[in-house]
Amino acid sequence: MSESTRQGLPTVALAALGVVYGDIGTSPLYAFKEAFDPQHGLPLTPANVYAVLSMIFWAVMIIVSMKYVLIMLRFDNRGDGGVLALLSYCAQQVRERPVLLWVITVLGAFAVSLFYGDAVITPAISVLSAVEGIAVAAPALEVLVLPIAVGIIVALFFIQRRGTAAVGALFGPLMAAWFLTLAVLGVDSIAENPAILQALDPRYALLLILERPGLAFVAAGAVFLCMTGAEALYTDMGHFGRRPIQLAWFALVLPSLTLNYFGQGALVLRDPAAVRSPFYLLAPESMLVPFIALATAATVIASQATISGAFSATQQASRLNLLPRLRVLHTSDLAQGQIYIPAVNWLLMVLVVAVTLGFRSSNALASAYGIAVSGDLLLGSAMMLIVLPFMADRRLRLLWPAFLLFALLELSFFAANATKVAHGGWFPLLLALCVFTALTTWRRGLEIMRAKKDVNPRTALDGLTLDLADVPRVPGTAVFFSSSPTGCPSAFLHNLKHNKIVHERTVFLTVEFDDLPRVRDDERIQVMRGSNGIVRVIAHFGYREDPDIDRVLRLAMRKEVVCLPEETSFFTSKPTLISQSRRGIFGWRRSLFGWMIQNSTSVANYFGLPPNRVVELGTQVTI
Repeated sequence: MSESTRQGLPTVALAALGVVYGDIGTSPLYAFKEAFDPQHGLPLTPANVYAVLSMIFWAVMIIVSMKYVLIMLRFDNRGDGGVLALLSYCAQQVRERPVLLWVITVLGAFAVSLFYGDAVITPAISVLSAVEGIAVAAPALEVLVLPIAVGIIVALFFIQRRGTAAVGALFGPLMAAWFLTLAVLGVDSIAENPAILQALDPRYALLLILERPGLAFVAAGAVFLCMTGAEALYTDMGHFGRRPIQLAWFALVLPSLTLNYFGQGALVLRDPAAVRSPFYLLAPESMLVPFIALATAATVIASQATISGAFSATQQASRLNLLPRLRVLHTSDLAQGQIYIPAVNWLLMVLVVAVTLGFRSSNALASAYGIAVSGDLLLGSAMMLIVLPFMADRRLRLLWPAFLLFALLELSFFAANATKVAHGGWFPLLLALCVFTALTTWRRGLEIMRAKKDVNPRTALDGLTLDLADVPRVPGTAVFFSSSPTGCPSAFLHNLKHNKIVHERTVFLTVEFDDLPRVRDDERIQVMRGSNGIVRVIAHFGYREDPDIDRVLRLAMRKEVVCLPEETSFFTSKPTLISQSRRGIFGWRRSLFGWMIQNSTSVANYFGLPPNRVVELGTQVTI
């Protein structure tokens, strides 16, 4: 039964407002204003205002409504969405074509890398743009904007450890109030200049593109900011389902955003001086302070959703062998998806504060923001263009022209934002390159390690056929963790070599994360028995699941693999990297991989094993 069926479609749609639409819902704070920033050279004329509004409306309709809300939400990986779910989905379609599989993996890894640029810039630009309203209400207090914004950001990261379950229930109603406020302010402004609604005509945008392509190109870089957060529609699909997300978008979010953007356009046509802050100047002066408070709350919610998304993406990347094991804490006993990763939290906080202090204003950050999101969207379309011709369902292949249109539009937006590389766009690209290097280094290092293990005559032995007739047996159960579903675990061989014993009940346990969000219990474990009494258990988990070893052992007992907790010892191994060849030009990657191994969470901590039942043995690996 789906989430929307259990709780009611409107209820789940309301909850989706607080998570899915926080980012795109706060874009009116800066998107329209950025289009007419004097440094971009787009004159504030009625024709240009109509053209920009037309570009905003149709860009949102094509990219957000058509691509994501109507189409991408149907390409789920067992109900899950997001870049990594799309990577898994596309990889399954071309798994018999190694070259295409490699291309898909590279594109997916870089898309994930760009997402982290988004995760750093979103809290900074959202909070800054909201707090800048203080300078509109009281210009003398402008010097306090930056310290207040930094204080809010630091507080936001410090409360992550406590989780968001307590305040999460407020997110939906608060965002509903936010969107209704956007709509009311927009309608009030449009009522004074109804002619602004003519900008719904796409010919205004086409006229600017055909007659003044240079200015249209400049405008596109700012217009794209109205779509930041579009990928969240797909990412959060697994939490809410397709129908609640679609209902919230068409019933409230899209109308409210459209009315507010057009209201800002009507305002600057009446009063060109209002272009300095058209969003806040929509509000009556008596309501400005409460409006600033509501905007700040909305941006905190948008930032919270992005930070939580970074935690989830990191956990999924780790389970897809793109990152090492990291310490993951659960902040809710009821909601499995609410997690906290200390290393990611503090690194994000340092980067977000540094970006806020470095760029100092939402206008400056806007140049860096667009290139990360437009690149992420473009890579998603590119992945779909590659796999659609190979879909088993021929009807899906008919979507190829639509995705070509999406890709061309996103390519134009990416090119427009690429012109801002020198003005801040370099930051998300540099950050994405660093993340991409870490992802590919870890994955390649694991492949080399596993290849070495497969050719090692000791670890390549079939543990289920080893002759152990002369080896003494001791009472109890030993579970040896193995990264491979074949061969012998290193910890078992070390124990056999040094202690010269085998436990009465010996289990080789391999935990595998499949390219699926979740695995059913009846498909969870495989059991193989050796003639020497050793049992191999292969446990399968989805990349959104927690590797629950207690559950694995309970399921194994149903298949007559007895592992009593009070009698079971868990043996793990910790590899140490030894460089065997000359360092060469890429020797630094070997060092990086070794550092990642040494700083990854131990098997015992990762699987939550009882400390007094764990034996860790060291192993050396040469690369």
